[in-house]
Amino acid sequence: MPLAGELTASLISRVAARYGLAASSVMRLWTCRNSPSRHDGGGVRADAEVVLNGAGRGVLAELCGVEPAVLVRALPSFTVDDPTISTGRDASLAQARWRAAAAVAGEAAFGCRLCTARRTGQALRAVRYLPRRQRVCLRHGRWLLDADADQPLEHLDLRLLPEVVAAQRRWPGVARRAVRAGVEPQQAFTLAHAVVARWWEQALYWEQEEVWPRRLHHLAGGNAGSRLEWWRIVGRDAAIFPEVTAVAQALLEPAMAEVAWRASGGMQPRARGTDDAFCHRLGELVGRTWLGPELAADHGSPLNDWRGAIVRARRHETGPAGWREDPWRLKREQQPATMAGQLRVMAAEAQSGGSGTRWRATVSAEQRFRITQLVDEAREQLVELRGVHSGTTAEVARTLLEHLSHSAALIDQALVHTATAAVAAGVALEEVAAWSRLPAQELAEVLAAGEGED
Repeated sequence: MPLAGELTASLISRVAARYGLAASSVMRLWTCRNSPSRHDGGGVRADAEVVLNGAGRGVLAELCGVEPAVLVRALPSFTVDDPTISTGRDASLAQARWRAAAAVAGEAAFGCRLCTARRTGQALRAVRYLPRRQRVCLRHGRWLLDADADQPLEHLDLRLLPEVVAAQRRWPGVARRAVRAGVEPQQAFTLAHAVVARWWEQALYWEQEEVWPRRLHHLAGGNAGSRLEWWRIVGRDAAIFPEVTAVAQALLEPAMAEVAWRASGGMQPRARGTDDAFCHRLGELVGRTWLGPELAADHGSPLNDWRGAIVRARRHETGPAGWREDPWRLKREQQPATMAGQLRVMAAEAQSGGSGTRWRATVSAEQRFRITQLVDEAREQLVELRGVHSGTTAEVARTLLEHLSHSAALIDQALVHTATAAVAAGVALEEVAAWSRLPAQELAEVLAAGEGED
């Protein structure tokens, strides 16, 4: 029997095992037009999906001994049409085409083997379409891992982390709140996940962070030990799930939008400080009263974009032509790296022997805050110039030049602050000079003059 949300390729593999056959042998029932995706090491990816044409669907239904309607309800990809095999003179033949699951029906994760055994009588590997917001098996206390990564684990044990299970039980309520607010639950989760995943990367250098290290060691079976970096990648989504749920719920609350509005200065905008009320309140809601200054210093986060959209809407400000102002819209560059992507990077770095210190390990929150503040101010100056095209030639030229000059001065200050931080962190002056496009001697004099002013 198929599992709800199962990949068609996963069902075929389980049916083959029931007959004591290899999946490749059963796949010969269809004419395959390509090969499944593989990992760099050569193994077939667990999230490799197969799409069938009409004749091929009939073959699968007969093989499983069920009506096609059963497979339609259970398999998200069963009715997906691929023109390369569903049209043409060979359309009457049973054909199949391999695809990546994510390109067919969304995120794929390993199923719980205990649940699979309970449903089918066989404790076999199954792969299901399962969004990240539904990765906890409540019956067996397991976090179900992405199926697209080249790593051996299918799940993480949550028996010592009841707060992760509790967060999964709370999520349906958050989803209902999102619907009432006119927000897609997936959008709310995606934004909150991006916000907290960014914190996860920064938390390596948060001396007061104690919750996540404890959770991570539990996920690793007691102690991550020498594989801490690997476990930080594999265990991230499970470890941060309670905070993701809390952030999604908080941002859906009208009260938080009101806090963001007041913290911005309302109709009289003011610069954000380390005592920002919105950041402080969000820190409280995730059980970290000390987190506010760290959040206030991070101007490039999706959280900053969310509050910016809320504030601009209340001020009735409009963005550039064609811009769709949506607080829940996540920019592509702000999407957190997936487990599979991070593991590939880790493997590549291991092969190249790459090393180096991290920005947040060596640059204080105050320095980062000042740099981002200067860049933001320069950006605001430039945004104001979008509509400056009417008036006399002299008026337009004067406005443009004054604003551009001011922006250039702010960027110069940001350059000096950034170069100072890099040199103080141990980066060679010659390298910083090359990146700054300044002669090393001139940069040294600029940095020395800055130290004198301080």
